[in-house]
Amino acid sequence: MTFTFRPAATLISLCLAALTVTACGSGSDPGAAASGDTGACDPAEVKLVGQVRNESNPYEASWLDGGDAFAASVGLEQQRLTYDGESTKQQEQIRQLLASGDTQCMVLNVLPNGDSDTTPIVRAADAAGAYLVTQWNKPAALQPTDYDRWISHITYNGVESGRQIAESLFGAMGGSGGIIALQGVLDTAAAKDRFAGLEEALAAAPGVTLLDQQSANFSRAEALTVTETLLTKHGDAITGIWAANDDMALGALQALEQAGRAGQVAVVGIDAVPDALTAIGESTMTATVSSDGPWQGGIGLAIGYCVATGELAMADISPEQRAFYAEQFLITSDNVADFQNPQTDPADFECGNVFNRMAGPLT
Repeated sequence: MTFTFRPAATLISLCLAALTVTACGSGSDPGAAASGDTGACDPAEVKLVGQVRNESNPYEASWLDGGDAFAASVGLEQQRLTYDGESTKQQEQIRQLLASGDTQCMVLNVLPNGDSDTTPIVRAADAAGAYLVTQWNKPAALQPTDYDRWISHITYNGVESGRQIAESLFGAMGGSGGIIALQGVLDTAAAKDRFAGLEEALAAAPGVTLLDQQSANFSRAEALTVTETLLTKHGDAITGIWAANDDMALGALQALEQAGRAGQVAVVGIDAVPDALTAIGESTMTATVSSDGPWQGGIGLAIGYCVATGELAMADISPEQRAFYAEQFLITSDNVADFQNPQTDPADFECGNVFNRMAGPLT
């Protein structure tokens, strides 16, 4: 089979003066200002916007690259936005976008910084009439079906991926030993679910002990520092490192090298970034999981573009397609070569195919 790669913060109010008060107030009818005019955009008038935390994270950079690839395929350009993991900066960028006018043909593909950031983004975009696809993070009770312009929320089964990499880690350790866990941004569904997957795996592996766990906020630099501290604290008792993303796993590998323990401790992560794939190929890292960043960057824009231009009608999108898990892939030394050269496939972004990677509804 060939795989083609396709914290709670103070939030700035996003209710613009030009929008009605009821669109932002509690008990309002979200999206009322925008209903009835979907699918009316000339393709050349569509404005595509991708927003992630930063481009220093290779996974998020690949997301924006995928957005560029989709935009080019329809003769447009993507506006690339990064907010440096700062919730207030993310909210301000959204506010400025929506205040710029011409929002009726705007398509936003957004990675909310945390679960708590999603609600104000959704309400503001819907009230302004902009099309929105979110990925990864949202409160469980917040549903796209309650809004007119929030088309879909795409995420991945974090419990499954957290468990998969843990099982690979334990296998590399021979089924016994001590591990440390590097958690991500704690106010994100991804971090919570992935750690829950680790806990499931630990419950089924009595020979493995969780020695310590700390958040490194999905950051390579923070993971380096945290791992250095934990290596000093636990020493040779650490025989495995579970990281909630590849950037942290790579920071842990750097700390192990500096401590003279390179190759002695099994390490796993999630995201399938190029450096992690190289490390797996060289047997210095055990496993990762791919959610296919380039595909994510393209698919959010493609879904919005198809609805904005009328090629895909909101009425034809099922409730299950409005909040769903997408496919993901476990990568080990056995199949890493299949993932070494990720690239998008234009066929994935055709309007009839945009939900082809749906693995199941988000429940």
